[in-house]
Amino acid sequence: MYLNVSIGKKFRDQSKQDKLIMKHVIKATKISKSFIQEQKAIDSVSMEVFSGEVLVIMGPSGSGKSTLIRTFNGLEVIDNGNIEVLGITFTPDRNEREIKLIRKRIGMVFQQFNLFPHLTVIKNLTLAQTKVHKKSVRQAEKKGYELLAQMGIEDQAQKYPNQLSGGQQQRVAIARALAIDPVIMLFDEPTSALDPERVKEVLDAIRLLARKGMTMVIVTHEINFAREVADRIMFMDKGRLIETSSPKEFFTNAKEARSRKFLNQMM
Repeated sequence: MYLNVSIGKKFRDQSKQDKLIMKHVIKATKISKSFIQEQKAIDSVSMEVFSGEVLVIMGPSGSGKSTLIRTFNGLEVIDNGNIEVLGITFTPDRNEREIKLIRKRIGMVFQQFNLFPHLTVIKNLTLAQTKVHKKSVRQAEKKGYELLAQMGIEDQAQKYPNQLSGGQQQRVAIARALAIDPVIMLFDEPTSALDPERVKEVLDAIRLLARKGMTMVIVTHEINFAREVADRIMFMDKGRLIETSSPKEFFTNAKEARSRKFLNQMM
């Protein structure tokens, strides 16, 4: 399932020359997105995500973080610029066929769990496998149980989402996203809807993916978690990319005054 396991956390230690030859899996070029006229949620952002790295996006509420990662799988349509994801480029006049191809290769976990309430946990995990990826029910269930075991909740397979805690539901959501064998995982503030005591179990599940070398883009306000798992920190404010730094540089000596102000308020 996991690609480029050898890259993973080595990204941080590679030389500058090595980084330059690493393959990007996402590349955004001067993309913009507005919901209200003259108010840009994303304002001419250019950035890359490299294979095997964990990119953490931070910033105040309303800075465009969630909107940005939703453009990577076509959930939000950009107004300007272009995005290349896994070798497929889409523009404001996007091709729906190409978007569908991208979504087959990207897993996403949302703030709210977005599980199907009328399906059991295992059925939540097998639906896309059988309907979209055309696996047999037996294959899909085998995969589902393996992922639930990996998330530490195999014993919850026959329950319905409303019978689980918030942390358990979010781990089911992560397992469901992994069930399609994604090349990239997107996390949109995965702990924001959880009680404090449930946060750790979800972050531990994401830490496991980081150790296995999964390419991930994570929007989070969890500073200690970001410091631990990120290969790079990207900071946004008012729809703009303010800076991209290593975790050590960002948390100890951020380049931009706006970044430092944010950290002073958060820490």
